[in-house]
Amino acid sequence: MALTFDLFGTLVDIDYPIDPAEAVARELESRDVPVPDDWHVAYGEVHVDAPEGAEVPLPAHVAAALASRDVEASDNVARHAVVAAFDPDVTLRPGAREAVRAAGDRGPVGVLSNCSVPELVPRTLIRSGLRGEFDAVTTSIGCGWRKPDRRAFEAAAEALDASLEDLTHVGDDPAADGAIEALGGRFIDVTETSLTDLPTRLEARR
Repeated sequence: MALTFDLFGTLVDIDYPIDPAEAVARELESRDVPVPDDWHVAYGEVHVDAPEGAEVPLPAHVAAALASRDVEASDNVARHAVVAAFDPDVTLRPGAREAVRAAGDRGPVGVLSNCSVPELVPRTLIRSGLRGEFDAVTTSIGCGWRKPDRRAFEAAAEALDASLEDLTHVGDDPAADGAIEALGGRFIDVTETSLTDLPTRLEARR
């Protein structure tokens, strides 16, 4: 059995910016990029025509939002501004490390995380002390698809050399994480089975 964990809200809690548009604006201004007066409106609009289920990297969205207001910013500047705006404090949730290691005792274990911010997932794993605990880390910005899209789960399963039918996914969002069930896999909801109880549940399924 292969098992994947959602990251944010499942294994860790992070302090997202209360106002992401404002946080990005401050970082853009610190890099001498003029921020449009209606930046919050521009930030909230759709600027990248992506297929359903596809991930749009936040730096691409920010660059396109600026361009829609005739402001030029290089992809590199947009990326650095976004990475700096989402530079969180990270709290490891109770039982997380023990749950990951219990899963690893049964088979390959990975992360499958929706995340549009470059560097955020590896940085979070480092700060939480979870780096090195996984056989594979799959992100939507890396594979191009967001849960609940089938292709996100396929990418995670492939990274663990497993089939979808052999995959158990642990998460906190039944709509996104729970989509694995429609693909033949299994879903464990951490709002119903806590991380501290997960090792016992996995042991019972041996």
